[in-house]
Amino acid sequence: MTDTRGPQTQQYAAGAGSAAPGAQPQQAVSPLPGERQPEQQPSGPYHPPQAYQTPAAPASPASGSAVRRPRTGARTTPRVRKARLRVAKADPWSVMKVSFLLSIALGICTIVASAVLWMVMDAMGVFSTVGGTISEATGSNESNGFDLQAFLSLPNVLMFTAIIAVIDVVLATALATLGAFIYNLSAGFVGGVELTLAEDE
Repeated sequence: MTDTRGPQTQQYAAGAGSAAPGAQPQQAVSPLPGERQPEQQPSGPYHPPQAYQTPAAPASPASGSAVRRPRTGARTTPRVRKARLRVAKADPWSVMKVSFLLSIALGICTIVASAVLWMVMDAMGVFSTVGGTISEATGSNESNGFDLQAFLSLPNVLMFTAIIAVIDVVLATALATLGAFIYNLSAGFVGGVELTLAEDE
């Protein structure tokens, strides 16, 4: 008798007959025509499907060309940051304090410089020479004339210089404070002085 079944049906029947007598493990067989093949469970962890698929990055043609290498021959100039500021107001009280201290320092320097200059000129004999000439020119038989050395003595010179320094302190402080008030008034109309600050690297 001739078996008209196909090769797949014969293989399925042979497998079923061999499994009956012995308890051998079943081998995977191909399904019959029209039969759905059971889905195999994946061995790894389950990953739920994503709603939005992440687009894959295009592969670069050459991985080495993506890295930019600096040119050795090019000269790099440092970048200098600049800030443009505007002096909108000057505090008169702070201007008065600063100008007062600067005027005192200037007065002390003036007194010291006058004393040093007098000592140098006296050591060179300037006062004696000029004083003798003036005494001969202004003197007569009855009077000796004008005594320049007595008039330009060191105490007199220092006292005169100290008076000038005190007047300078008062005037400089008053003028600086008045200038601060005038600057604030003018800055309200024109906007003040603009400054450009640059940072050195």
